Amino acid sequence: MRSLPVLGTSIGRDSQEGVQSNARPEDILSSSLDALPREECGVFAVTGVEQAAEATFLGLYALQHRGQESAGICALDADGSASVRKGTGLVSDVFSAQDLESLQGDTAVGHVRYSTAGGSRSQNAQPIVVRYSQGDLCIAHNGNLTNAQELRNRLVEEGAIFQATSDSEVMVHLIARSRHDTVEAQIDDALTHLEGAFSVVISVGNTLYAAVDPRGFRPLVLGRKDGGLVVASETCALDIIDAEFIRDIQPGEVLKLRGSEIEPLRSLPPVPRPAPCVFELVYFARPDSRIWGASVDRARRAFGRQLAREHPAEADCVFAVPDSANSAALGYAEESGVAYELGLLRNHYVGRTFIKPSQADRDFGARIKYNPVKEVVEGKRVIVVDDSLVRGTTSTSLVKFLRQAGAKEVHFRIASPPVKFPCFYGIDMPSKEELLGSSHSVQEIADMLGVDSMGYLSLEGMLDAVEDHGPFCDACFSGDYRAPLVDVERGHTSLENPLGC
Repeated sequence: MRSLPVLGTSIGRDSQEGVQSNARPEDILSSSLDALPREECGVFAVTGVEQAAEATFLGLYALQHRGQESAGICALDADGSASVRKGTGLVSDVFSAQDLESLQGDTAVGHVRYSTAGGSRSQNAQPIVVRYSQGDLCIAHNGNLTNAQELRNRLVEEGAIFQATSDSEVMVHLIARSRHDTVEAQIDDALTHLEGAFSVVISVGNTLYAAVDPRGFRPLVLGRKDGGLVVASETCALDIIDAEFIRDIQPGEVLKLRGSEIEPLRSLPPVPRPAPCVFELVYFARPDSRIWGASVDRARRAFGRQLAREHPAEADCVFAVPDSANSAALGYAEESGVAYELGLLRNHYVGRTFIKPSQADRDFGARIKYNPVKEVVEGKRVIVVDDSLVRGTTSTSLVKFLRQAGAKEVHFRIASPPVKFPCFYGIDMPSKEELLGSSHSVQEIADMLGVDSMGYLSLEGMLDAVEDHGPFCDACFSGDYRAPLVDVERGHTSLENPLGC
């Protein structure tokens, strides 16, 4: 693994190529190292679009599934001056009509954020907006930097002062402290310091810069709207403003966008193995999106069809744990010929509640979120398809509810392999010790859930189902981490408030 560069200097691009971590997952994934953040975010930006803040508001609405903790919009007026509104809560809670009217300009950058550790701090809400020598600078970032604390320590030693615990703030300091003369060179310099996952939009004045890390962990797409340009985490955010999809922004690509003009800048150095995150297709992306050339819905149906081939069961009906497993369950039904039913309904109006369940009611969270349709399951042999299984607590409750509703047999099927390793590249995963698949056999999990049979999609079957769009990062299933885990390997885990996007 290469040594960290001296800050403020340009890094030789050739020195990055082919860098891989030599640490073994079993050596670095102890419970003491699980304090690092795993966060999910969504970014959206427009340039050359009238009422850019309103378009960004709608784009963030479509990306709400990528983050429910905070939301923010920065708008840039004709002079490149920034105005920003951000706060904790859902998009609809953070912005009023008056807020959007006050955010003037034809360029805007937006962000939705969800974090698991140290995350409810309002100062971590994005976009990050600062004033620096080249004008107002704004950053919105999706992903996790795996060398953020290493860089942060070096920056603090050089006199930098941080206001938040987000790893994205590291980028601000790297840009501002670069010794290069132009904005493009300063951004280029900053990006070469970063390891891990970053799909990022940066505005300087009313010019946008969009970049994706060399492995392409997180999706970022480019679109066109009314003579202007749009950048978003997923195509569903283009659809909501009736923007035309142009293409995916490729791993390592850096673009300069202003009005209708697209200018490619110097790309980040290529790596031997690009690594888009397969868990985006399994669970995280919206099924109506297309990312990396793949329809998320069709990918999940392919997972379901392969799952049916690998783990058939004699049953009367098959249904999903809604909503993220709907497509996989349809694929399972199509392949198996077992009738598809709506056996579980999800309450879409569940938010935070002030009601605190008793210690004895361990089913409370699932009870307010899901309910079986008794007429579908009573006396029936049912196949329940879920997209993934992490801790298993919700699944245990669901099986209990189905038994209470009269299900004769319950066969549980998971449209992905066992999750055995935490993700350090921007998907929320608990510690390795909390991952059911890391410490229990399939039969042990079946016994814990109380099901008649249990079946996971194989890793080979999952990857084969989407091989035309790969290769993919499958670290949460395999432990094969594609980018060096610098902070983990160097023991930077003692933060009171961990980093994250």
